[in-house]
Amino acid sequence: MRILKIQTLRGPNYWSIRRHKLIIMRLDLENLAETPTNEIPGFYEGLVEALPSLEGHFCSPGCRGGFLMRVREGTMMGHVVEHVALELQDLTGMNVGFGRTRETSTSGVYQVVLEYLNEEAGRYAGRAAVRLCQSIVDRGRYPKAELEQDLQDLKDLWRDAALGPSTDTLVKEAEKRGIPWMQLGARFLIQLGYGVNQKRVQATMTDHTSILGVELACDKEATKRVLANAGVPVPRGTVINFLDDLLEAIEYVGGYPIVIKPLDGNHGRGISINITSREEAEAAYDSARQVSRAIIVERYYTGRDHRVLVVDGKVVAVAERVPAHVVGNGKSTVFELIEETNKDPNRGDGHDNVLTKIELDRTSYQLLEKQGFTLNSVLPKNEICYLRATANLSTGGIAIDRTDEIHPENIWLAQRIVKVIGLDIAGIDIVTADISRPLREVDGVIVEVNAAPGFRMHVAPSQGISRNVGGAVIDMLFPADKITHIPILAVTGTNGKTTTTRLLAHIFKQTNKVIGYTTTDGTYIGDYLVESGDNTGPQSAQLILQDPTVEVAVLETARGGILRSGLAFENANVGVILNVASDHLGIGDIDTIDQLAHLKSVVAEAVFPDGYAVLNADDHRVAAMAEKTKANIAYFTMNPESELVRKHIQKGGVAAVYENGYLSILKGDWTHRIERAENIPLTMGGRAPFMIANALAASLAAFVQNVTIEQIRAGLNTFRASVSQTPGRMNLFNLGNYHALVDYAHNPASYQALGAFVRNWISGKRIGVVGGPGDRRDEDFVMLGKLAAEIFDSIIVKEDDDTRGRARGSAADLIVQGIKQVNPNYQHQKILSETEAVNRALDMAPDNSLVVILPESISRAIALITARGVVKDDILQQTNPSTIDSQVGVKSTVVNTLL
Repeated sequence: MRILKIQTLRGPNYWSIRRHKLIIMRLDLENLAETPTNEIPGFYEGLVEALPSLEGHFCSPGCRGGFLMRVREGTMMGHVVEHVALELQDLTGMNVGFGRTRETSTSGVYQVVLEYLNEEAGRYAGRAAVRLCQSIVDRGRYPKAELEQDLQDLKDLWRDAALGPSTDTLVKEAEKRGIPWMQLGARFLIQLGYGVNQKRVQATMTDHTSILGVELACDKEATKRVLANAGVPVPRGTVINFLDDLLEAIEYVGGYPIVIKPLDGNHGRGISINITSREEAEAAYDSARQVSRAIIVERYYTGRDHRVLVVDGKVVAVAERVPAHVVGNGKSTVFELIEETNKDPNRGDGHDNVLTKIELDRTSYQLLEKQGFTLNSVLPKNEICYLRATANLSTGGIAIDRTDEIHPENIWLAQRIVKVIGLDIAGIDIVTADISRPLREVDGVIVEVNAAPGFRMHVAPSQGISRNVGGAVIDMLFPADKITHIPILAVTGTNGKTTTTRLLAHIFKQTNKVIGYTTTDGTYIGDYLVESGDNTGPQSAQLILQDPTVEVAVLETARGGILRSGLAFENANVGVILNVASDHLGIGDIDTIDQLAHLKSVVAEAVFPDGYAVLNADDHRVAAMAEKTKANIAYFTMNPESELVRKHIQKGGVAAVYENGYLSILKGDWTHRIERAENIPLTMGGRAPFMIANALAASLAAFVQNVTIEQIRAGLNTFRASVSQTPGRMNLFNLGNYHALVDYAHNPASYQALGAFVRNWISGKRIGVVGGPGDRRDEDFVMLGKLAAEIFDSIIVKEDDDTRGRARGSAADLIVQGIKQVNPNYQHQKILSETEAVNRALDMAPDNSLVVILPESISRAIALITARGVVKDDILQQTNPSTIDSQVGVKSTVVNTLL
């Protein structure tokens, strides 16, 4: 077997709308292509020996053991690889269950689809599954050591990629509320929400967090002074920088017992408590000095350690923290009790699990000695042996929820303290004998105020009730009336995507909002180009969704991006599907138009239930997508007699229709006439039907997002098929005695649409400079030749500079073959160089002719034209310059009609 390709999907995709995290592995079974598992000697036995837990896989029989039943009876190896990859992840704590295996049009080559929780782990599991299966085929077994290594590697990948427990709490709460989130790839920043409505968090700091509050909280001595000045009970203490000052500091705080800790420490590092001698104090000083240059010396207060969490000025959780310890059973040594405690599956390394494994350090041995124990001591039954001086969970401590026990006066004090320090989220450390009594009654003190406090002890206490502290943070960031999304309008289809996307963005600009949009020629925010290039995939979409100035996102969504990575968003407010026609077939295992339609339908299916799928009623494959989406449906049509649209309107639906020369919105009994097509620059004076269809789709998408008819009209009347607004899309140039048209038509459907305009050209010869991308099928090139012969009076056949793997000249030969099938004597030339072909066509153009250039490089074609002294690039100004001016002030025409 050989892995040909591995892809990672991260959003709604061709395989699943709900399961966004999928690995797609293109697997060539090679010599196993014709061999089912029941014909491979010892394979079933070797697989069960390696992974007996596969017994739990149901598969198509629908019962426990169903998958192994299939293996015994005979199934193809791609199917086995899928299940093994899922099981390897499951065995390492990544519970996944979705998988698919489908043979491609290439015999013996399969697409193996498997769910993942972590990308790297998912890809590793796929490769490991192939290794495992191949080993069993070749040797009848998979060595246990190799399997153990695979599982350990997967665990390491999962651990390294996991969010911290506090961040994970916030993310899960956001997901529960339908708030989108993404990692920003720097400083562990997480974005919640989109565009202008986003919020950012880093652990438990938010973009509400005051830098002054954080700085103050991080300076423990300054915090104590501020709180003491505010009348808050704090330990008596001082800061020293040299060992020579230690004894004087001890005397200043009132003598032993004392606490020594680093000024800039965290997570309990370098802290020593209950110090009762000079020797202990000097050792504690050395320990603290490893963490911080400045050292705090404080009076030690007896009592229990509590953490009070305050969010947005309110106490939301209280936990008592108990230092790492073991409890005797009368049989086991301290060391054995530690080992047994660390076997708890809830304990992990660092912050990986709910609890942390107990590890011993210098202070641990000192504590043992103070308590009269060694690691070999057998603890009497129920005897407690403390192993850490501090109660941090990160050093093996446990937490007991005390939220319902804290005294109201202590709540008031904690909330006041947070306001004094100036934090939106804070953890207040309190030492008190009884949290249910006011601190002043029991000599309790505020030990520290922590910025970015951990949530683990409150979310998963060892004892007591779990508290939804993440919910309190999300409530603060997004109050009930706060919007978390921005409108997302996704546009897809075979032809017209870029023009429709640009027009839709232009219409939305009439609302005076900041529009971010992506197209095949670049990513834009407002009036400015952010990034040039073919930016129709998820990476460009994420750029828009991450930008904090964007108020509306209009995203051209091409097939390639959906196939490679899935959508960049979970849901859209509007999904526009323009058409589905033969293009890119045979690429990415999309071999039929129906498969292409299924791929495009991802956009419709990803629309919110209260959003709109804007569908082309004149394309039966697109219209059928109404059955696949839960969103509202809005149709657009060039046929005012459309039966589908008529029934839709009668049921209260909304549609955009080209009727009586107008672009109109139909809703209920009303027809809202927007504008005559001939007055809309994009339609080339009404001569380009496909541009009318694009304008209908854009107008309808804007209308269902509450853009007014007047704003839609203003957008239509000020948008032109020009180099500045739609480069490469019906750019018409007046060169004095003749015209040149540049368009990116490159498939049969776009040729046909272009032909409808060219045939409307009033007079003169029609010259075509034609070609197509080299990765298309042979029959596609032949079809382009046939269509070109029906559109133009003479043709120059050229090729792209990038032949995409084809032999030079072969694509042009196929196009010529198609031309000759229409007319063996057709007037044509073959000039492979695009530059030479364009110049030749322009040189030979007679008066009143139209030269139509279908280039690989739009910018190069336009440069060759403009070098000849372009006069204008706006057909409406050439044909009837008064048309627009006479119509701009016309108000919306509303006609009472029932289709």
